[in-house]
Amino acid sequence: MKNRAFIGGLIAFCVFALIVGGIAIIYRSEKDGERLKLAREIASYGPRKGVPREIEDLKRAIAAYEKLQEQHVRDAAQTGVYWKILSTRFQDKEMYFEAVDALEHAIRITPSDEMLHYLLGLNAAYAAKSAYDYRGEAAGGGVTRRYLDLAEAAYLRSIELAPKYNQARFALAVLYIYELDRPEDGIEQLVAYMETRSGDADAMFMMARAFYMLGRFREAVDWYDRGIPLVKDNAKKAEAEENRLYILGLTQG
Repeated sequence: MKNRAFIGGLIAFCVFALIVGGIAIIYRSEKDGERLKLAREIASYGPRKGVPREIEDLKRAIAAYEKLQEQHVRDAAQTGVYWKILSTRFQDKEMYFEAVDALEHAIRITPSDEMLHYLLGLNAAYAAKSAYDYRGEAAGGGVTRRYLDLAEAAYLRSIELAPKYNQARFALAVLYIYELDRPEDGIEQLVAYMETRSGDADAMFMMARAFYMLGRFREAVDWYDRGIPLVKDNAKKAEAEENRLYILGLTQG
Protein backbone atom coordinates (compact mmCIF):
# COMPACT_ATOMS: atom_id res chain seq x y z
CA MET A 1 0.00 0.00 0.00
CA LYS A 2 2.83 2.34 0.90
CA ASN A 3 4.52 1.55 -2.43
CA ARG A 4 1.31 2.33 -4.29
CA ALA A 5 0.93 5.63 -2.43
CA PHE A 6 4.51 6.46 -3.12
CA ILE A 7 4.18 5.62 -6.81
CA GLY A 8 0.94 7.64 -7.05
CA GLY A 9 2.56 10.63 -5.41
CA LEU A 10 5.55 10.29 -7.69
CA ILE A 11 3.32 10.25 -10.77
CA ALA A 12 1.43 13.32 -9.53
CA PHE A 13 4.69 15.09 -8.86
CA CYS A 14 5.97 14.21 -12.34
CA VAL A 15 2.77 15.55 -13.94
CA PHE A 16 3.06 18.74 -11.96
CA ALA A 17 6.74 19.06 -12.85
CA LEU A 18 5.92 18.54 -16.52
CA ILE A 19 3.32 21.30 -16.47
CA VAL A 20 5.58 23.71 -14.62
CA GLY A 21 8.50 22.77 -16.81
CA GLY A 22 6.42 23.34 -19.92
CA ILE A 23 5.38 26.74 -18.65
CA ALA A 24 9.01 27.64 -17.93
CA ILE A 25 10.10 26.59 -21.42
CA ILE A 26 7.35 28.67 -23.01
CA TYR A 27 8.31 31.63 -20.87
CA ARG A 28 11.98 31.39 -21.79
CA SER A 29 11.27 30.95 -25.47
CA GLU A 30 8.77 33.79 -25.72
CA LYS A 31 10.22 36.07 -23.02
CA ASP A 32 6.79 37.42 -22.35
CA GLY A 33 5.44 37.84 -18.82
CA GLU A 34 1.86 37.93 -20.05
CA ARG A 35 2.26 34.51 -21.67
CA LEU A 36 3.64 33.13 -18.41
CA LYS A 37 0.65 34.49 -16.52
CA LEU A 38 -1.72 33.01 -19.07
CA ALA A 39 0.07 29.64 -18.97
CA ARG A 40 -0.25 29.56 -15.21
CA GLU A 41 -3.95 30.24 -15.46
CA ILE A 42 -4.39 27.44 -17.94
CA ALA A 43 -2.34 25.09 -15.75
CA SER A 44 -4.41 26.07 -12.71
CA TYR A 45 -7.87 25.78 -14.20
CA GLY A 46 -7.42 23.87 -17.42
CA PRO A 47 -10.01 22.96 -20.05
CA ARG A 48 -12.88 20.63 -19.37
CA LYS A 49 -10.87 17.59 -20.45
CA GLY A 50 -8.19 18.32 -17.88
CA VAL A 51 -4.93 20.20 -17.53
CA PRO A 52 -2.74 20.24 -20.68
CA ARG A 53 0.22 17.99 -20.03
CA GLU A 54 2.36 18.51 -23.11
CA ILE A 55 4.27 21.61 -24.09
CA GLU A 56 2.67 21.70 -27.53
CA ASP A 57 -0.77 21.36 -25.94
CA LEU A 58 0.01 24.32 -23.70
CA LYS A 59 1.16 26.35 -26.68
CA ARG A 60 -1.99 25.54 -28.61
CA ALA A 61 -4.17 26.42 -25.63
CA ILE A 62 -2.38 29.73 -25.24
CA ALA A 63 -2.65 30.52 -28.95
CA ALA A 64 -6.37 29.74 -28.95
CA TYR A 65 -6.96 31.86 -25.86
CA GLU A 66 -5.00 34.79 -27.27
CA LYS A 67 -6.90 34.57 -30.54
CA LEU A 68 -10.14 34.78 -28.59
CA GLN A 69 -8.86 37.81 -26.68
CA GLU A 70 -7.86 39.56 -29.91
CA GLN A 71 -11.31 38.92 -31.33
CA HIS A 72 -12.90 40.46 -28.23
CA VAL A 73 -10.70 43.54 -28.65
CA ARG A 74 -11.67 43.87 -32.32
CA ASP A 75 -15.35 43.45 -31.48
CA ALA A 76 -15.11 46.10 -28.76
CA ALA A 77 -13.39 48.54 -31.11
CA GLN A 78 -16.08 47.99 -33.73
CA THR A 79 -18.76 48.52 -31.10
CA GLY A 80 -17.16 51.88 -30.32
CA VAL A 81 -17.45 52.84 -33.99
CA TYR A 82 -21.12 51.87 -33.98
CA TRP A 83 -21.79 54.03 -30.90
CA LYS A 84 -20.10 56.97 -32.63
CA ILE A 85 -22.19 56.52 -35.78
CA LEU A 86 -25.33 56.23 -33.67
CA SER A 87 -24.48 59.48 -31.90
CA THR A 88 -24.24 61.34 -35.22
CA ARG A 89 -27.66 60.01 -36.20
CA PHE A 90 -29.10 61.25 -32.92
CA GLN A 91 -27.42 64.62 -33.44
CA ASP A 92 -28.87 64.92 -36.94
CA LYS A 93 -32.32 64.34 -35.44
CA GLU A 94 -31.62 66.89 -32.66
CA MET A 95 -31.87 64.11 -30.06
CA TYR A 96 -29.01 65.55 -28.04
CA PHE A 97 -29.54 63.69 -24.77
CA GLU A 98 -29.47 60.38 -26.61
CA ALA A 99 -26.36 61.50 -28.53
CA VAL A 100 -24.61 62.26 -25.23
CA ASP A 101 -25.40 58.76 -23.94
CA ALA A 102 -24.11 57.14 -27.13
CA LEU A 103 -20.88 59.15 -27.04
CA GLU A 104 -20.27 58.24 -23.40
CA HIS A 105 -20.48 54.57 -24.43
CA ALA A 106 -18.04 55.19 -27.28
CA ILE A 107 -15.59 57.00 -25.00
CA ARG A 108 -15.55 54.08 -22.56
CA ILE A 109 -14.19 51.96 -25.42
CA THR A 110 -11.81 54.52 -26.97
CA PRO A 111 -11.11 57.11 -24.26
CA SER A 112 -8.18 58.75 -26.08
CA ASP A 113 -10.12 59.85 -29.16
CA GLU A 114 -10.20 63.65 -29.03
CA MET A 115 -13.00 63.86 -31.59
CA LEU A 116 -15.33 61.82 -29.40
CA HIS A 117 -14.78 64.22 -26.50
CA TYR A 118 -15.36 67.19 -28.82
CA LEU A 119 -18.62 65.68 -30.07
CA LEU A 120 -19.66 64.94 -26.49
CA GLY A 121 -19.07 68.59 -25.58
CA LEU A 122 -21.02 69.78 -28.61
CA ASN A 123 -24.04 67.61 -27.90
CA ALA A 124 -23.94 68.33 -24.18
CA ALA A 125 -24.04 72.07 -24.96
CA TYR A 126 -27.05 71.54 -27.23
CA ALA A 127 -28.69 69.36 -24.58
CA ALA A 128 -28.25 72.15 -22.03
CA LYS A 129 -30.27 74.45 -24.25
CA SER A 130 -32.90 71.77 -24.65
CA ALA A 131 -33.31 71.20 -20.91
CA TYR A 132 -36.56 72.31 -19.30
CA ASP A 133 -34.75 74.48 -16.74
CA TYR A 134 -32.66 76.36 -19.29
CA ARG A 135 -34.14 79.75 -18.37
CA GLY A 136 -34.72 79.21 -14.69
CA GLU A 137 -31.59 77.49 -13.39
CA ALA A 138 -28.81 78.25 -15.85
CA ALA A 139 -26.86 80.08 -13.14
CA GLY A 140 -27.41 77.47 -10.48
CA GLY A 141 -27.98 73.74 -10.50
CA GLY A 142 -30.38 71.63 -12.43
CA VAL A 143 -30.18 69.75 -15.71
CA THR A 144 -28.87 72.70 -17.69
CA ARG A 145 -25.94 73.33 -15.42
CA ARG A 146 -24.96 69.68 -15.38
CA TYR A 147 -24.85 69.53 -19.16
CA LEU A 148 -22.96 72.82 -19.44
CA ASP A 149 -20.38 71.47 -17.01
CA LEU A 150 -20.19 68.26 -19.01
CA ALA A 151 -19.65 70.24 -22.21
CA GLU A 152 -16.80 72.21 -20.66
CA ALA A 153 -15.15 69.07 -19.27
CA ALA A 154 -15.44 67.27 -22.61
CA TYR A 155 -13.93 70.18 -24.59
CA LEU A 156 -11.08 70.52 -22.11
CA ARG A 157 -10.35 66.80 -22.33
CA SER A 158 -10.36 66.99 -26.13
CA ILE A 159 -7.84 69.84 -26.02
CA GLU A 160 -5.74 67.99 -23.47
CA LEU A 161 -5.52 65.02 -25.82
CA ALA A 162 -4.85 67.19 -28.89
CA PRO A 163 -3.75 70.77 -28.04
CA LYS A 164 -3.95 71.81 -31.71
CA TYR A 165 -7.51 70.59 -32.17
CA ASN A 166 -8.96 73.97 -33.09
CA GLN A 167 -12.58 72.89 -33.35
CA ALA A 168 -12.63 72.07 -29.67
CA ARG A 169 -10.95 75.37 -28.73
CA PHE A 170 -13.41 77.39 -30.80
CA ALA A 171 -16.39 75.50 -29.36
CA LEU A 172 -15.06 76.00 -25.83
CA ALA A 173 -14.70 79.74 -26.46
CA VAL A 174 -18.33 79.84 -27.63
CA LEU A 175 -19.37 78.04 -24.47
CA TYR A 176 -17.44 80.42 -22.21
CA ILE A 177 -18.62 83.62 -23.90
CA TYR A 178 -22.21 82.85 -24.87
CA GLU A 179 -23.33 80.33 -22.26
CA LEU A 180 -21.19 80.55 -19.11
CA ASP A 181 -20.57 84.32 -18.97
CA ARG A 182 -16.81 83.80 -18.65
CA PRO A 183 -15.35 86.16 -21.27
CA GLU A 184 -11.80 86.06 -19.86
CA ASP A 185 -11.66 82.29 -20.35
CA GLY A 186 -13.15 82.70 -23.81
CA ILE A 187 -10.43 85.19 -24.77
CA GLU A 188 -7.75 82.77 -23.58
CA GLN A 189 -9.10 80.04 -25.84
CA LEU A 190 -9.47 82.39 -28.81
CA VAL A 191 -5.89 83.62 -28.47
CA ALA A 192 -4.67 80.01 -28.68
CA TYR A 193 -7.09 79.31 -31.54
CA MET A 194 -5.90 82.24 -33.63
CA GLU A 195 -2.27 81.20 -33.37
CA THR A 196 -3.03 79.00 -36.36
CA ARG A 197 -6.29 80.60 -37.56
CA SER A 198 -5.34 84.28 -37.52
CA GLY A 199 -7.67 85.21 -40.38
CA ASP A 200 -10.90 83.85 -38.88
CA ALA A 201 -13.39 86.72 -38.82
CA ASP A 202 -15.87 84.82 -36.65
CA ALA A 203 -13.20 84.38 -33.98
CA MET A 204 -12.45 88.10 -34.18
CA PHE A 205 -16.11 88.98 -33.69
CA MET A 206 -16.28 86.64 -30.71
CA MET A 207 -13.21 88.36 -29.32
CA ALA A 208 -14.98 91.69 -29.78
CA ARG A 209 -18.02 90.40 -27.88
CA ALA A 210 -15.83 89.14 -25.04
CA PHE A 211 -14.12 92.51 -24.63
CA TYR A 212 -17.51 94.22 -24.79
CA MET A 213 -18.73 92.01 -21.95
CA LEU A 214 -15.69 93.10 -19.93
CA GLY A 215 -16.42 96.76 -20.60
CA ARG A 216 -13.24 97.14 -22.68
CA PHE A 217 -15.03 98.87 -25.54
CA ARG A 218 -12.03 100.26 -27.43
CA GLU A 219 -10.53 96.77 -27.75
CA ALA A 220 -13.89 95.44 -28.89
CA VAL A 221 -14.02 98.08 -31.65
CA ASP A 222 -10.47 97.20 -32.70
CA TRP A 223 -11.42 93.55 -33.18
CA TYR A 224 -14.41 94.56 -35.31
CA ASP A 225 -12.09 96.73 -37.38
CA ARG A 226 -9.86 93.72 -37.98
CA GLY A 227 -12.66 91.30 -38.79
CA ILE A 228 -15.10 93.30 -40.92
CA PRO A 229 -12.84 93.64 -44.01
CA LEU A 230 -12.49 89.83 -44.10
CA VAL A 231 -16.24 89.15 -44.32
CA LYS A 232 -17.81 88.50 -47.71
CA ASP A 233 -21.34 87.76 -46.54
CA ASN A 234 -23.24 91.06 -46.74
CA ALA A 235 -25.70 90.28 -43.94
CA LYS A 236 -22.93 89.23 -41.55
CA LYS A 237 -20.89 92.30 -42.45
CA ALA A 238 -23.85 94.62 -41.89
CA GLU A 239 -24.52 93.08 -38.46
CA ALA A 240 -20.87 93.45 -37.47
CA GLU A 241 -20.76 97.07 -38.61
CA GLU A 242 -23.92 97.82 -36.61
CA ASN A 243 -22.39 96.26 -33.49
CA ARG A 244 -19.19 98.20 -34.04
CA LEU A 245 -21.03 101.50 -34.31
CA TYR A 246 -22.99 100.78 -31.16
CA ILE A 247 -19.85 100.01 -29.13
CA LEU A 248 -18.01 102.94 -30.67
CA GLY A 249 -20.77 105.16 -29.36
CA LEU A 250 -20.13 103.81 -25.86
CA THR A 251 -16.48 104.84 -26.08
CA GLN A 252 -17.49 108.39 -26.96
CA GLY A 253 -20.27 108.76 -24.41
